[in-house]
Amino acid sequence: MAASLPLAAIADLPPVTTEMAVVFVLVAVTLVLFVTEALPLDVTAILVMVTLMVLQPWTDIGVAEGLSGFSNPATITVLAMLILSNGVSRSGVVQILGRWMSAFAGTNKHRQLASTILATGPASGFINNTPVVAILVPVISDLAHKGGTSPSKLLMPLSFASMLGGMLTLIGTSTNILASQTAERIGAERGVEALHAFSMFEFTHLGAIVLVVGAAYLMTIGYWLLPERVPPEDDYLAEYEMQDYLSEVVVQASSPLVGKTVSEAIDERRFDADVLQLVRGGERFIEPIGQKVIKPGDVLTIRTDRETLAAIADVDDLALTGAPETDPEMEPTTEEEQTLVELVIQSGSPLVGETLRSSSFRGRYDANVLAFRSRGETVRQRMDERKLRVGDTLLIQAPEDSIDRLSQSPDFILGHEPEEPDYRTEKIPYAVATIVGVVAAATLLPVNIVVSALAGVVAMVATGVLHPGELYESVDWNVIFLLAGVIPLGIALEQTGGAELLGALVAATGQFLPAVGVLWVFYVATSLITGVISNNASVVLMIPVAVEAALEVGANPFAFVLAVTFAASTAFMTPVGYQTNLFVYGPGGYKFGDYVRVGMPLQLLLSVVTVAGIAAFWPL
Repeated sequence: MAASLPLAAIADLPPVTTEMAVVFVLVAVTLVLFVTEALPLDVTAILVMVTLMVLQPWTDIGVAEGLSGFSNPATITVLAMLILSNGVSRSGVVQILGRWMSAFAGTNKHRQLASTILATGPASGFINNTPVVAILVPVISDLAHKGGTSPSKLLMPLSFASMLGGMLTLIGTSTNILASQTAERIGAERGVEALHAFSMFEFTHLGAIVLVVGAAYLMTIGYWLLPERVPPEDDYLAEYEMQDYLSEVVVQASSPLVGKTVSEAIDERRFDADVLQLVRGGERFIEPIGQKVIKPGDVLTIRTDRETLAAIADVDDLALTGAPETDPEMEPTTEEEQTLVELVIQSGSPLVGETLRSSSFRGRYDANVLAFRSRGETVRQRMDERKLRVGDTLLIQAPEDSIDRLSQSPDFILGHEPEEPDYRTEKIPYAVATIVGVVAAATLLPVNIVVSALAGVVAMVATGVLHPGELYESVDWNVIFLLAGVIPLGIALEQTGGAELLGALVAATGQFLPAVGVLWVFYVATSLITGVISNNASVVLMIPVAVEAALEVGANPFAFVLAVTFAASTAFMTPVGYQTNLFVYGPGGYKFGDYVRVGMPLQLLLSVVTVAGIAAFWPL
């Protein structure tokens, strides 16, 4: 009899229509494209949006609805918050906070971890958590190296703490803002009074519990599970195992290279090799050296494997002398500052989707790439042929002025803080006052968050925290186009009845699970989906289904919306589930399995804590 109950429930499901089938196929194709990264996520989202409009007879998405994602309050609010976060970043307030915490931590490993979490979690509640991590990666990396700790022990907790802290307020993450607007829209369309937009501190009490539990895990079990992938010593050549890929050769008087420029020295179509530096008369020269004319006795440092080096030496009459073994041997003698640094490619960088050759990286930035990490793999050969992705970490050699320019570029996160950062510390009071004003207006006054956020943007420009031209480079346009593209897909899922069908299917589990059990199912399902696609996309797809399931089982739909929101905003199990995980992937030297090992127990722990908290604070 018990087994027949689910069958009876399934028999009552609405029939699958052609419109539903078309939208389901689009959802499936979208998921495949997101997982495989065959196209950039934002391009996939726009492709989906266009396809929905082209197939209007079946998707019920016309031009107005297809483009509604661009005018959606969630999209505009996220855009404004990204600008506000950049203003705070340029003032240097978060970096200064990180330095204070570093001074407190010293060389004590437990205090280093505690300071990382304390500096990141609360800050992420009021500044978008993605830029918080981008700001603190170099601060925490320096803290680790100076304190004799492997950065691998601190960088993943940095990312996880930012996600946990993002759940303290509405504006902590773009996912919260999108979930709020989606819930409000569905509530208005369906006439469900329980569904409403989130207030600024709607779930702060639950977010604080989740942050405390998550921090306790990271300080104990998580710290024990974290590997030491990157050595505590700050030696990049050893870390990237470059010993077999860097060699020094002496140019003989009879060499055909004599009289040629460095850029002409090696036929790159024939050999996978680069000349990284030239030593003449005891003086070292690095980029730009392309136009330096080679003379007899010059010592060239070449990046290539041993087999290729032997072939080059034979063709060009070069004498092998050895290989540089430590970072100082790759430094120019005329400069004391470090010239080997790591760069993490940010979302929105023009390098994404390009190769080192097609992007003219060396000429554009006056920098050599010695190696790079991509999705856990260290690439040292045929680097010019590999397409670059968000989160890839480049090990570069460059002169001081090039590194200074790169440190100011929004396209990269530097692995180390610059010696003389260009912060607008005199604007800190204005930046902090603006954020406080935005939060206060949205909390205490009858002002919508999108209005207060846009007003904050105007205030930052008026007070000089940001210059007018910096507004556009403050925005991660990939995120904006992703939001604008996936929002219509969620609408199509609702309007064709697809969400109702999926909700009814999940609600069938209510025949043998209590409502809190169905709630837990949604939390787990959302966390698994978010692990392979964008967190924003998972919210758009899962909230309509969660609402339908809640209505089917007679539960509080708002509680289900919160479960989806928390699960999508705390994706710990994969490096691709959340952008902050990608930012620490390369600098931490992590492998994919490290996220599973450390993140899965935390995800399971928080699934119980979060669902129990939701059931307690928002009765089902």
